Amino acid sequence: MTKGLNIYKMEEIVLEAKDAVDWSYRGEGAVNLVLAYTGSSPTYLGKVMRIKKTLKKGNENGGDTSGNGLTSLENIIWGGIIKDLASCQNKEMVDYLFAEHVMRPFLGHKYVNVGIRRLVAMEFLESVEKMVTSQPLSRRANPSSVDTNRTSVLLMDDLTRFTHGHVEDDTPCLTVEIKPKYGFLPSSSFIAEENLIKKSVTRFKMQQALKLRQNEILKVSEYDPLDLFSGSKDRIHEAIKALYATPQTNFRVFLNGSLVFGDFRGSKCITTSKVELAFKHILKRILKTEDDDVCASSFIELVADTIYASGALDQLLHVQKLDKYNIEGVIHAYYDLIDQPCKACQELENSKLSNQFGAMHSMSHDEKVNILKNFLISSTATDCSVMVSIRSTETGLSSSSSHGNVHLESTKQDFEYKVHFIDLDMRPLNRMEANYESDKMIMKSYQEMLKT
Repeated sequence: MTKGLNIYKMEEIVLEAKDAVDWSYRGEGAVNLVLAYTGSSPTYLGKVMRIKKTLKKGNENGGDTSGNGLTSLENIIWGGIIKDLASCQNKEMVDYLFAEHVMRPFLGHKYVNVGIRRLVAMEFLESVEKMVTSQPLSRRANPSSVDTNRTSVLLMDDLTRFTHGHVEDDTPCLTVEIKPKYGFLPSSSFIAEENLIKKSVTRFKMQQALKLRQNEILKVSEYDPLDLFSGSKDRIHEAIKALYATPQTNFRVFLNGSLVFGDFRGSKCITTSKVELAFKHILKRILKTEDDDVCASSFIELVADTIYASGALDQLLHVQKLDKYNIEGVIHAYYDLIDQPCKACQELENSKLSNQFGAMHSMSHDEKVNILKNFLISSTATDCSVMVSIRSTETGLSSSSSHGNVHLESTKQDFEYKVHFIDLDMRPLNRMEANYESDKMIMKSYQEMLKT
């Protein structure tokens, strides 16, 4: 192993082709594949593995890299706060250090498990690729190939299980994965007059209108992120109820690591009577009720009460609010830092905000760097997922002091829970223009919908 890899907590053991049989397909996103350990080695019990996939054309980070997966400007932005950034060999390592040195301190160490990197042979990844391609396409949300050119994978605790040391607990564990999205309304003075609706309507609601128009969803979700982040138990309950009714890509439930509610393909996922009936049958194994209606309402109550008790979303909201300027303001700082004429100013040359733009462009270099840094951190926080794992403690097992506890009044049961944030990768800086264009498209679509 080359000198310096210890800063990434890289393990010496190399996983080979013969080890692939001990890992099973768990799920995937657009960028990563997730495998769960099914073997008997104490080293891996209670672990999942995250493997990079081959990105589709146009999704690469790209840009003027400096040999470590970052652009030169990204090195300027993050070099002062990410330890050993200059030693990174690729974007994979950058994302690992970003989660550890940026997102973990912001979100809280107890809520972020960064894991360790483990070396793998190409033959291991090739064996994994064969296993994954044998999966039914109905299970795969974003089918694409494993990147067999990688030399390491990320090994993490399985957040869908409870463990004691190296021993998995066999008490049924429900895990709810939620993508909360933007939990606040922007108040930036850089928002154009024709876009002031941003200050009263959530981005999620406006994005739903665009997705419906583009036939990406079957119906508009009633979920309101402001409810989930409100700090009010009643409003959090309403948010979970809405997510349960229309999960889309924002709500999934696992039982002992296996998906039992929601869909890997997600976007067009709605709760049909057949799906709900099957899920209620599963819930009866955990919740002490035989009434189907009580079963569903108790589950929603349990998830809402757990989120409220944890207080984890308060911290997430704080990190989201690091963006004080909105993309409409940040884009001006971006063009200055890449030393290009500001296209946003060219588009808005007759805007009443011209003086505002001028004030932004006259800021110091360090101020602009800080604006971009906070925007990118906020972007990660608005697109991450929260994993809420819950198990009953009424089986005689003592509750762990490292986990929280909640009482479900409707079934008179006590539960133990843990909460973690996942998907905390660094957002690439060269997506700024695409983010700006996407924002304009969302606004245009929603405003057109209001006119009809």
